[in-house]
Amino acid sequence: MIKMIMHGCNGKMGQVITGICKEDHEIEIAAGIDPYTGVQNDYPVFANIAECNVEADVVVDFASAGAVDDLLDYCISHKLPVVLCTTGLSQEQLARVEEAGRQTAVLRSANMSLGINMLMDLLQKAAKTLAPAGFDMEIVEKHHNQKVDAPSGTALALADSLNDALENAYAYNYDRTLDRKKREKYEIGIQAVRGGNIVGEHEVIFAGVDEVIEFKHTAYSKAVFAKGAVEAAKFLAGRAPGRYEMSDVIAQV
Repeated sequence: MIKMIMHGCNGKMGQVITGICKEDHEIEIAAGIDPYTGVQNDYPVFANIAECNVEADVVVDFASAGAVDDLLDYCISHKLPVVLCTTGLSQEQLARVEEAGRQTAVLRSANMSLGINMLMDLLQKAAKTLAPAGFDMEIVEKHHNQKVDAPSGTALALADSLNDALENAYAYNYDRTLDRKKREKYEIGIQAVRGGNIVGEHEVIFAGVDEVIEFKHTAYSKAVFAKGAVEAAKFLAGRAPGRYEMSDVIAQV
């Protein structure tokens, strides 16, 4: 049985993961970390990671960017693998993540959904064939009206996946209202829609002459991200130090 520390256990995602782990016979939450204590859990909860004295095999983080520095310090000192799901990290923090990966196992992804990460793999294969054949590439992402960043981190990750496959041949265009001119040949358009309670929808369009190919992923609940995080925790427990990706998890599923 894998023992996990849930960093940010009383947040929305932390509670979804708590529910998933209760039904999973391969992993259990040994302790939680959260400054908010107004939630009853079946495991001990500490206000911060430094206070935790519970033995564990892996940490899953769905807290806040402000708590990541202390988390990395703890995982490095305890040689504890960590799945980082918190977004909005600064460039300095991202550098610290890379440094932490030299001392313990670290997995960080812009999106924990197994489906999205499988889509990235498919997009790379499609881009290598379709882009040289003259297909234009466009990304349309949709999220709820409370999301403050645009484009989404997932949309950017999808664009990076396309560009990596093409050896960074394409430039990104986030807003065509800035320049009144036709679309550049080497351009990846990214459009953001915000409204209602859309959990997350990403569509990647390859538009050629007389034919269009579309790849689409729709998340209907936050559970898809929680399930991916749990699978990542199972994968990472016991791994040697290094930087891991969700593509490594998918290869094992």
